[in-house]
Amino acid sequence: MIKLTRRTFAALTLGTTLLAAAPALAQEGTPHLLLTLEDGVVDIELLPAIAPRHVERIVTLTEQGAYDGVVFHRVIDGFMAQTGDVANGKADSPGYNLSMAGTGGSDLPDVEAEFNSESFVRGVVGAARSQNPNSFNSQFFITTADASFLDGQYTVFGKVVSGMEAVDALEKGPQELNGAVANPDRIVKAEIAYQ
Repeated sequence: MIKLTRRTFAALTLGTTLLAAAPALAQEGTPHLLLTLEDGVVDIELLPAIAPRHVERIVTLTEQGAYDGVVFHRVIDGFMAQTGDVANGKADSPGYNLSMAGTGGSDLPDVEAEFNSESFVRGVVGAARSQNPNSFNSQFFITTADASFLDGQYTVFGKVVSGMEAVDALEKGPQELNGAVANPDRIVKAEIAYQ
């Protein structure tokens, strides 16, 4: 007769749960954020293993269509391109005011920082925030050059795997205006795909 202890039972239960979940995970694969821009598609591999709450927020807003039509309101040559203001950054929305782009977010609560050891090299995607490290809501940026000085201060949640030429082609803003773009490019369509 086999004696079943609590520890053995817990291990068996956990093992059964993991086996049951394995086909679903294998079927879904890794989430990718696909941004269709005017100059091409940017494929961003999302990193739920290191920033699960950030990835969950991006997936949620993308699946709601919140990023469609949102402008890249701040693009600094040799640094980064910022977008994601789903409240004030939709160029086709009634009452759109470019000067307000970059000041808002979604109706969802802010997400706490998930700092990790990934470095901000070219093509890394990070969570935009205010001075409060726990204030990420919907805005994000894509680095166009090494920005490792941001390491440990902003959450990395993705990396571009193809399409950086479309990011490089975005309209830039002047340095003296901190990259604020007068005639910004926009996200034509944002989608989530599992690869």
